[in-house]
Parts: sequence; C-alpha cells; structure tokens
Amino acid sequence: MKLYYSPGACSLASHILLRETGAEFALERVDTARHATEAGADYYAINPKGQVPLLELADGQRLSEGPVIGQYLSERAGAQSLLPREGLARYRVLEWQNYVATELHKSFTPLFRTDLDAAARQPLRASLRAKFEWLDSRLDGEHLTGAAFTVADAYLFAVARWAPHVALDLSDLPRLQAFLARVAQRPAVAAALRAEGLLSA
Repeated sequence: MKLYYSPGACSLASHILLRETGAEFALERVDTARHATEAGADYYAINPKGQVPLLELADGQRLSEGPVIGQYLSERAGAQSLLPREGLARYRVLEWQNYVATELHKSFTPLFRTDLDAAARQPLRASLRAKFEWLDSRLDGEHLTGAAFTVADAYLFAVARWAPHVALDLSDLPRLQAFLARVAQRPAVAAALRAEGLLSA
C-alpha cells in the first residue's frame, strides 16, 4: 500500500493507523499548495479531490476520506481494539470519529484561510474552543471510549495538533493535554511523527 500524505495534516491519523496495524506501506509526500507529489506528479491526476489522505491499495485502487481509510485499515487487520466489529462499542467509536470529522476538523478549515481578518476569526475560534472544552469534559478515561486506543483517538490526536497554527490556546484543558501526551508516547505515533519530520529522531 501507499499513503499519500502531507506532514501534520489529517493524513497523520491514517499514517498512525498503518503503523498501529503493522501494515507494509510506502509514503508519498504531497505538496497540497502546489498539488504535486514529492516525485513531481500532478496530484489532481492521482486524486481529483486534491486532498490527503489517499490510500493506494496493492491492486492499484485508491481509497480517500480519512475516517473511511481508518475503518478499512482496522478491519483489514482485524484490529478490534481500534474499531470493534459489532455492538454498541463499535458505534461509540464511530460516534467520536464523526464528531472529530464534522465538529472539529471542519471547524478548523476556515481558520486556515489567509483572507480572513482578526474580527472574522474571533467567533470561529471561540466556537471551536467551546467544542474542545466540551470534549475535555467528556475525556474521563485514557482515550475517547475508555482504555483502548481507537481510530477516533488517532484522528483527534492529528486534528488537535493544529490548534497552535490557528492561535487556538488549548493548554488549559487538562484532560485533553494529558490525552495528547499519552498518545504521543505510543510507539506507532512517535514513529509516524518522526517519519513526517514532526519529531526529532
């Protein structure tokens, strides 16, 4: 398999899950501003959406959308700790996966725009901050759904790391900060961060 990624983007979650499941894979870095791969290919020709992550399978088929890639990888590996196969536990993980995707990830998107002034950013930042405050109040275990690290935890870890880039201070949210520190210590997570140049060797 091959993962098309951009350092620190939401593709980090897919990268983490590839390592958590012990999959064999290659990495292809994408410059999302130029829409070109590290090898110089037109990324739009590979993925018309122009976004990462994109997972290329062994037979050449390609799968997009990070939450779907996470589900595919966990089920392919039979990793029920990452995503239970059945029962309410499965839907609790998917519930969080959906929250991270729709309420957190997409709320960051306008804050990355360069054409918004400070007045326009302030309510967007305040709204996103409130969502993280609510999440912090719900983090009463090691991870989002308890003791097990899941696909939703990988996604939250990747997205929450964007906060400093949009001047969103989350440092006073103790449970969230403890969660981020715990996840960062996982061998697969540290390896992914190092491979993307986000952590010193």
